[in-house]
Amino acid sequence: MAQPARLANSFRLEGRRALVTGANTGIGQGIAIALAEAGAEVIGVARSSMAETEALIRQVGGHCRSLKADLGQADQRQALIEQAAGAFGPLDILVNNAGIIRRADALEFSEQDWDEVMDLNLKAVFFLAQSFAKHVLARGSTGKIINIASLLSFQGGIRVASYTASKGGVAGITRLLACEWAAKGLNVNAIAPGYVVSNNTQALRADPDRNAAILARIPAGRWANPADIGGAAVFLASAAADYIHGAILPVDGGWLAR
Repeated sequence: MAQPARLANSFRLEGRRALVTGANTGIGQGIAIALAEAGAEVIGVARSSMAETEALIRQVGGHCRSLKADLGQADQRQALIEQAAGAFGPLDILVNNAGIIRRADALEFSEQDWDEVMDLNLKAVFFLAQSFAKHVLARGSTGKIINIASLLSFQGGIRVASYTASKGGVAGITRLLACEWAAKGLNVNAIAPGYVVSNNTQALRADPDRNAAILARIPAGRWANPADIGGAAVFLASAAADYIHGAILPVDGGWLAR
């Protein structure tokens, strides 16, 4: 009976401090709640109020702090890791979740929409990971980085050129960093959510034809909830995933298997 107990404990995150970007809503909120339920102290980062996430984490008996930052701004993302560690203590887990999407036909897609999406969805992911890695290695510790990829890390999508490019890049950067940092005690992995109920998918869910077509393709027969992504994040952040490096884990209701 001792072995199952040790296995169960390997999924717990007590004594770990996790920074989650874009934690005020959607996937980021679901991940923040799940990490807190597993015992981690969560630092949520967002451009707007974190009050709802903080309240939900308190309801499950967890601990949450918050920082306000616009990660599309270079100076704010450069200072974030040091700011968070200075205010709350050393960081053990980074979840790179913050992201945006812009929709337009490729023939009409603007350079501004390209640059804004790539800057937040890909550039910020790399440089936050870099800052986090320096922070962890400087104190001789280990850490977990979880990037949020997408089904569009594997597929092309429609009318989301910069989002598709950014999420393909997230998958590539995840693998590169895993190759460079695995031997240093840093696990770098990614979650590729399927179609999740969130602000980013509101337009799709409001379109009866697109919504019906998406549901028809998902073997599970429903859109994901943010909580569906939380379990995968807890796993990748935990000791149970210590030998997993460079994985892009689909959480998609079977979409890619179809």
